[in-house]
Amino acid sequence: MTTAYILAHFDDEYFALPMILEERRAGVAQKFLYVADYASADLAQRRLGETRAFLQSQGVAEADIVHVGAGTGAMDGDVRAGAPAALAAARAALAAIPGLDRLVVTAWEGGHPDHDACALIAVRLAQDLGGVRVDQFALYSGRGLRGRLFRAGSPLPENGPVRRVRLPLADWARFALGVRFYPSQWKTWLGLWPTMFLTYLLRGFGSQQLAAGRVGERPHEGALLYERQFGVSYAALQDCRDRVLGAPS
Repeated sequence: MTTAYILAHFDDEYFALPMILEERRAGVAQKFLYVADYASADLAQRRLGETRAFLQSQGVAEADIVHVGAGTGAMDGDVRAGAPAALAAARAALAAIPGLDRLVVTAWEGGHPDHDACALIAVRLAQDLGGVRVDQFALYSGRGLRGRLFRAGSPLPENGPVRRVRLPLADWARFALGVRFYPSQWKTWLGLWPTMFLTYLLRGFGSQQLAAGRVGERPHEGALLYERQFGVSYAALQDCRDRVLGAPS
């Protein structure tokens, strides 16, 4: 049994730690594929080094952490524009993984356009693999909020039933302290970390299955966070969806 994580950025794996620990305890092999390209090789190596340090501290081998997006042009912040190339790179990497029976991806939630682009890529990959299961985990969204306000770690009800992942206290402490592995992202964590852990304390950590038809729907009613904060329209993600789900194998 093998699970492959389809992620945009180096640090997205942090939000999935409860799932990673659960899979490790169950003896499931785990692979991590990152599809965003970066503006400079130095930035990519620094970010990749942080991700490797974090995942290796959780028992993941360096060989199982692959930057498939390098050189694809699916740039950080604009993965949707290079999504077909990122899809092809991820598809090639998955072809070398035996026993693959599940994909895990960032949620279809309207928070960051790169995360939603990854959800589209994962849905297409699952189709190419004969319909393997795809699970999603929440990062952040602005559902029911205005301006730059967001909720972190809160699964959207539109994404269906939530499966709660139980963690012993020691793992919650490990989760909370894991941000220390990402010094280059400290400004990001200043805003995300308190909100995220307040949500986890109140509701726990949960994942949801991502059905293929779900990505044909707007993530939620009202303005999406990436529309308000990044100036990216939902139409741009619809265009990405058309190109990814219609791309040839």
